[in-house]
Amino acid sequence: MTSTPPPETAPAPSGAVGTATPATGGAPLALALFALAMGGFAIGTTEFVSMGLLPQLAAGVDVSIPTAGHAISAYALGVVVGAPLIAILGARLPRRALLVALMAAFAVGNAATALVTGYGSLIAARFVSGLPHGAYFGIASLVAASLVPPHRRGRAVATVMLGLSVANVVGVPAATWLGQNLGWRTAYWLVAALGVLTLVLVLARIPATPGDRTATGLRELRALREPQVLLTLLAGAIGFGGMFALYTYIVPTITDVGGLPEAAAPVFLLAFGLGMVAGTWLAGRLADWSVFRSLFIGGIGQGLLLLVFALTAGLGWWTLPILFGVTVTGSILVVNLQLRLMTVAGEAQMMGAAMNHASLNVANALGAWLGGLVIAAGMGYRSPAVVGAMLSVLGVLVLAASGRMHRRHHTLD
Repeated sequence: MTSTPPPETAPAPSGAVGTATPATGGAPLALALFALAMGGFAIGTTEFVSMGLLPQLAAGVDVSIPTAGHAISAYALGVVVGAPLIAILGARLPRRALLVALMAAFAVGNAATALVTGYGSLIAARFVSGLPHGAYFGIASLVAASLVPPHRRGRAVATVMLGLSVANVVGVPAATWLGQNLGWRTAYWLVAALGVLTLVLVLARIPATPGDRTATGLRELRALREPQVLLTLLAGAIGFGGMFALYTYIVPTITDVGGLPEAAAPVFLLAFGLGMVAGTWLAGRLADWSVFRSLFIGGIGQGLLLLVFALTAGLGWWTLPILFGVTVTGSILVVNLQLRLMTVAGEAQMMGAAMNHASLNVANALGAWLGGLVIAAGMGYRSPAVVGAMLSVLGVLVLAASGRMHRRHHTLD
């Protein structure tokens, strides 16, 4: 008896999202996808701008820089908490209405950040700002997939994710410059305005579809009992952590090991952003070929390039294209993990899709923490890239276990 391989192409969403596919194409479709991507751009900007404005944030609420860094953790915690909670509470709601509500909450959270007067209110505002993050990307991905034919779904979802990637090239530098020159609060006012703009675009360009009246919070929760969902989330939380093990410590690595001046840091950060854009674009094309194989390409490629970076970190500028490659392969993982979860979650697609960014935020924290441990142990600034390569290998092993389980299940059927 032959075994059935894991799903090869981007999934066709079932349930409420997929039952009312509008006949859009050309300019209407492009504008609809742009509206969804704009939300990703706003979210990407607020997620990373706090890192660039940390000294200003600290001075603004009269705490130390390390203490102000807790605001970044509070945002990440909001992402992890918000994804499953909103999937449960919003299971029956129409998708467009839920997207509008999420962007409204996002705008309020960032406006509140701009108005804070102390450390406690800053932490609360950043937590609220993070709540819509994972759910927005999950629901926007499901809506994008419902707007196009099956063979274009990978590219449609990648377009939504492209907003997050472009934010690292355009939105974050612009908001950081604004915050440094006109006061840090202006950066968050800008992000709040982007949230309102997204809300308007979604209302104008996304077709209204009825909610799924058969959906329940309990049905969504069942997704977290599915072995394939858990394995995919674990693959993301571990494997994607490889990129952040390197990225978190990239500046001291290129200066202390590579011998470059601190002025080189923006160039490397730009390479990181451009790699995200290129990788997200490529991920959509690969997903329309094979989601599962694309995950292996991303994981194995990321691991190999991280190892190469560790070996060549002393070469200065020559490591720039290697960092770019690490980011490209990491972005391939992000898009295809999203699509994989949309497939394996079954009827609980909202939970599956929303949890992707929760697992990626865990990856962010895990990579940064393990990278910091090996540096503190005296292993040097090359060591986070080695840790990242090991995390990538572990992520690939989890994916292999997922594929083996899938084949066994279909063979027994």
